[in-house]
Amino acid sequence: MSRIIYFDDLTVGQRFVSEPEVVTEESIIRFARDADPQYFHIDPFTATESVFGGLIASGWQTAAATVRHLLERCGVIFAGGVVGVDATVSWKRPVRPGDRLHVEGEITSLRLSASRPERGFATFDSKTLDGAGRVVQTLQATMMINRDSSRRESPPAG
Repeated sequence: MSRIIYFDDLTVGQRFVSEPEVVTEESIIRFARDADPQYFHIDPFTATESVFGGLIASGWQTAAATVRHLLERCGVIFAGGVVGVDATVSWKRPVRPGDRLHVEGEITSLRLSASRPERGFATFDSKTLDGAGRVVQTLQATMMINRDSSRRESPPAG
């Protein structure tokens, strides 16, 4: 069951872990055709001739899946959504069809907006892992998140 949270509900050190999801060959090809049409993402046969030795997901697909995991598979709903304002991503190993991915992350910093008291900024450091527990991607993202108007006068915990 998901719960709605605001910036004010977050604390430094708070952890999020997503439910796992299997990456399919079909999803890899579909994403790549739309966003990253390189042969090792769209053609399982010629992909065997690539440096990867087979079909792999686009890193951008892994990054998008990480965001989806945070927003849909961690059991929370951010009130009003979140807006990314900065990110650093690093791809550590290829994601292949059949890989079972999940995200583990934590809040590493919180700050109130200096110009918009109804918003705050949270920095989230995450690892996307495959079913064997190997890190396939790291992501550090700063997100703008709505504050709870009933608690705006008090600073957030953490």
